[in-house]
This record gives sequence, structure tokens and C-alpha cells, in this order.
Amino acid sequence: MDPTLLLPVAVTLDPRGFNQGAAEPTEPALDPCSLLSERHYEVVPCVVCALCCIFGVAYCCFGYRCFKAIMFLSGLLFGSAVIFLLCYKERILDTQLSLEVSAGIALGIGVLCGLVTMLVHSVGLFLTGLLLGLLVATAGLVATEPFYELPNGWVPAGSLLGLSLLGAVLALRWQKVLTVISTAVFGAAVLTLCLDYAVENLALGHHVYDRLRLAPSSLLCWCGWAVLATWPALALMGILLQWKVTAEGFSHTDVVLNRRQKQLQLLRIRQREAKKRQCQAPHEGSYRNKASAIKRCAGDVLAPSYIQSLRDRQHLGTGTSLSNLSTSAHTTVDLDYDSGSTVPLTTPQGCL
Repeated sequence: MDPTLLLPVAVTLDPRGFNQGAAEPTEPALDPCSLLSERHYEVVPCVVCALCCIFGVAYCCFGYRCFKAIMFLSGLLFGSAVIFLLCYKERILDTQLSLEVSAGIALGIGVLCGLVTMLVHSVGLFLTGLLLGLLVATAGLVATEPFYELPNGWVPAGSLLGLSLLGAVLALRWQKVLTVISTAVFGAAVLTLCLDYAVENLALGHHVYDRLRLAPSSLLCWCGWAVLATWPALALMGILLQWKVTAEGFSHTDVVLNRRQKQLQLLRIRQREAKKRQCQAPHEGSYRNKASAIKRCAGDVLAPSYIQSLRDRQHLGTGTSLSNLSTSAHTTVDLDYDSGSTVPLTTPQGCL
């Protein structure tokens, strides 16, 4: 028997020195709900969150009713966000811009984008559909996380690009319907983020961001999934509220149509007045506009054949003049009058 087997076994605090083949002990998984007690709030984020709540309610409930204001805000937010990321994250002219400078540049360009989307309706509608497609793609990627693991970054990029372009094209085709849906969904998303900040200190927002860039993220607590479930509920409520109450009987094309109708009405009125002046000018002094018509008496008429013979003699240059044919100064013969009319010859006696 080997005498080394009878030696006492040294007990150490680290068992890996005795059993090298044993697996290292794993640390217990951190409960995501335990982080709720560690949240803290600051003044500036709370003020921003309150403002976002106001804008979210306006988007969700009065998105289509306040069409121009919503178009301006959409262009402002979209342009500011894109320019801020480009200025703050990337080096421009070999210079890293500070936070304040990046925010100022982003705000100025965002205002210009907002004015463009407000004044040009097609651009605003395109941006509205683009935003709807991005939100739908994001919701789909987050909802499929427990069931499907993304293999590479082309899947989220293709989903975001394809659905955003599809939503933009559909928004140009069905303008009112897609605008109502887009504003309600976006307003519900803003309200959901504000609720997430109040409950989990933006844990859901960080989780969604990590999901989009395929980065490892911590698990969500049950309250995080509950907050996420409020998004479709709020969106559905906003769509119904707008469609049945705030957007009913309203169209964003009313202002344009009213202006065009007013211009057409003014043009028609001017055309009618011009036609009236043209019709009145050539007929002044004609027999149709004579002020006083000569009263007729029974028996004082000329036969149509006699008037026709007088006209023939006048054209041929033969016969006596009209003044010689008149036996009295009061006798009147109107040769330009219609041949079927009656003409008085003498001073009417006892005319009615």
C-alpha cells in the first residue's frame, strides 16, 4: 500500500486546489426587480419627462386635429435627433463638438426641418409614415426576443428600413388613416417611456436600445413587461378617441380647399360682371332698350306689304321721299322696326 494515501487531507478555503476538474461556482443571477429600490431621480430629467408627457397626450389624443402643429413637432424632433447624433457622436472637421454646441446645431436644423414638414404636407406625411414604420419594427423586434435570437445586425436594419419605407408610402396614399394611427402610436410610445422612467428609471428604454444594436442586456422585471404592455393599449385608445371624437368631420385639406374655393368664387364673380358690361355696352340706344314705347291705337297701322314696298323704293332710289309721303308732321314711320309690328300714323285720339 502506498504510504502517501494515509496522509491527512489538508482542508483549504479554496476547493479548486484539491479538485482541479471541478467547475467554478457560478454567481447567482441578479434579480432585475431588486434594482427598483436603487432608482433615483433628478430635477432636469423629471422636467423633461413632464414635457414629454404633455406632448405625448397631444399626439395621442389630438394628433390629426392639430395637424400643422404635429407636423412641425415631428420634423423638429426627427431633425434634431439625427443631427445631434451626427454632431455629438462623430468628429466634424477633426473636432469633437461639445454637448452644448451639438444641441444648438441640432435645434437650429430641427426648426428648419419642422418648418418644411409643416408647410409641405407631402414631406410631413412621408415623415409621419416613416415614424410609424420605425415604431412598428421596433415593437416587433422587442416582442420576438423571447422566441427568436437575431443572428446578425442585418435583420433589425432591414426590418427598420423596410417597414419605415412601407409606412411612408402608405401614408401618402391614405393620409388621414395613417396620420391618426401614426400619431396615436407615437404618443403612446412617448407616454410609455415616461412611465418607464417613473417606474424603472428607463430600464425598458435601455433594454430596447440594446436589443436593436444586438448588445447583451439585462433581463426585464415583470413591471417592465407590464409597462411595455401599456404601449399597444394606449395606442388603441388614442386611435379610437381620434377617429370617433377629435378627428371626426375634420380634414387637413380643408384650409387648402377653402382658399381655392374663395379664389374660384372671386374669379366667377369678376367674369359675370365683365360679361354684363360687355352685354350692356353694344345695346345702348337700340330699339330693345327704348325707354318709352309708342302707344298703339286700333286702326292706326300700316300693312307689312306697304312697309316692304317703301323699303324697296328706298333701295332702288325711285319714288318719293319719306318726308313727302308724310301728310302730317305727327305721322311716324319706323322702317327699321319689325315688319310684323304696328306703327302709328296720326296723332292718337282717345288712345288707351
